[in-house]
Amino acid sequence: MNRYRSHNCSAISSSDVGHSVRLSGWVHRIRDHGNLVFIDLRDHFGVTQCVVEVDQDVFEKIKLLKPETVLSIVGDVSPRDSETVNKSLPTGEVEVRIKEIEVLNYAESLPMPVHGDHDYGEEVRLRYRYLDLRRERMQRNIMLRSKIISSIRKRMIEMGFLELQTPILTASSPEGARDFLVPSRLHPGKFYALPQAPQQFKQLIMCSGFDRYFQIAPCFRDEDARADRSPGEFYQLDLEMAFVEQEDVFKIVEPVMNGVFKEFSDWSVTDLPFPRIPYSDALLKYGTDKPDLRNPINIVDVTDLFNREDVEFKAFKKVIAGGGVVRAIPAKAVSDKPRSFFDKMIEFTQSLGAAGLGYIIFSEDSGKGPIAKFIPEQVQREICRRTNIKNGDAVFLSCDTPQKAAFYSGQVRTELGDKLGLIEEEAFKFCWIVDFPMYERDEKTGKIEFSHNPFSMPQGGLESLLNKDPLDILAWQYDIVCNGVELSSGAIRNHRLDIMLKAFEIAGYPPEELKDRFGALFSAFQYGAPPHGGIAPGIDRIVMLLANEPNIREVILFPVNQMAEDLLMGAPATANIEHLRELSLQVKLPKK
Repeated sequence: MNRYRSHNCSAISSSDVGHSVRLSGWVHRIRDHGNLVFIDLRDHFGVTQCVVEVDQDVFEKIKLLKPETVLSIVGDVSPRDSETVNKSLPTGEVEVRIKEIEVLNYAESLPMPVHGDHDYGEEVRLRYRYLDLRRERMQRNIMLRSKIISSIRKRMIEMGFLELQTPILTASSPEGARDFLVPSRLHPGKFYALPQAPQQFKQLIMCSGFDRYFQIAPCFRDEDARADRSPGEFYQLDLEMAFVEQEDVFKIVEPVMNGVFKEFSDWSVTDLPFPRIPYSDALLKYGTDKPDLRNPINIVDVTDLFNREDVEFKAFKKVIAGGGVVRAIPAKAVSDKPRSFFDKMIEFTQSLGAAGLGYIIFSEDSGKGPIAKFIPEQVQREICRRTNIKNGDAVFLSCDTPQKAAFYSGQVRTELGDKLGLIEEEAFKFCWIVDFPMYERDEKTGKIEFSHNPFSMPQGGLESLLNKDPLDILAWQYDIVCNGVELSSGAIRNHRLDIMLKAFEIAGYPPEELKDRFGALFSAFQYGAPPHGGIAPGIDRIVMLLANEPNIREVILFPVNQMAEDLLMGAPATANIEHLRELSLQVKLPKK
């Protein structure tokens, strides 16, 4: 028999009745019934009820134990009385009558309980993460994460992908966030950067003659926390393929996502192929490039209707004259809602920064609401036709610049979906967002910048870069989205040096800077780089969705808090003077 156990705490069953067993684990819960003491003994696998009677030698010793004390017990398996059977436990038909007990480690009074589902603050949970992780919910989430990664790895290998590892200490790369820098002791004044993503390396792998690469890659970005993004580090399924076009990447990724989500959930999952939605259509119909397709509301453009001469609503006309647009967001069956419902929708939009929100309620006679009198009936009928609404429905109207109107109407769409209970339950709705613009104009500086991944191939290749307005150029870039969560961005890469030089020139990078910052790609593209493309779905976000958790920190083993602090290990921390001198560094703190 093993020194500590013959069975784990989920393996005892009726077939073991009459046999002696040895179990080890944590004291999950103690229940003192006077002449009887029950101990729920817990390990990684489950819980077994153990019992000791008053006339046994170990009775008084057990009564003094605190929760989370680590025990090893020896006892006989007995059947439970029919009225005490616990059908929710695998071991619920039996219990262990304790004969011997060994305390392997005493536990002090706990800063947070493990038993039960108590709602403790993030600071306590992260500071005592090893206790938090003992809870059933957290054990379940972390085990789910492990199984998902194993499934993804198996699927990728079966499709002919090689699992390769790229460096952690590397050079800075423009991935859209701040780098974490690591000072070099051997090269004073110089720094490595932790990779925001293995972007350049995976392209170089394709340039090296490998056909299909993947890894479960750690990525490091110095950015702020969000519910679906952990600051500091995260993991992604990084993959790249040679001699592919956009659809080839989709045909690889879709069955992996569809298969994993079906394997680990009984919710419905979007059938293959996933919908392809152009970026411009997504902004118009959903107000975002991360649409939640469980919400049936579609936004409609009605700018032309409010620009007619017979429409007297001057507030909208003034904005339209300055290049603004009007977006209509339909709301079904809300005519019986009180005035406060509509007022709260206006307040919600104003809290986002909007000037306001118009609305029209449609009933048997005509449209009603604060702005209805300024809009002729024939225009109201056309709004109803375009938005597919009828009597008893309403339409909300957002008017602003195209970018702001998209944002406000998208937020109103989401709020209405929640308030009206329209979100389809127990469903994973996937889509691809495609045809992203290659460039955008910075609102503050007016400069042309890359809008997405700078290493993407422009649609139309070099000819587009030479002959089109940069803001009209689309890229072979794509995002995969599920339930309003962006799982990944990807692209067909630029593999030609002449196209790369021109693309970066438009964004203000001279050839010398390009060669200096991206020297490896600059060099590799001169020696026969193949067409290639890839993507990198976020592991943390995939697990978050499948675990049905609202916050990504619930599926990460040792996360940092929202201030990027590791409360458990005490990081970041100050460095001692000797270490700084060894690295040729001097700390100069900002003035308070």
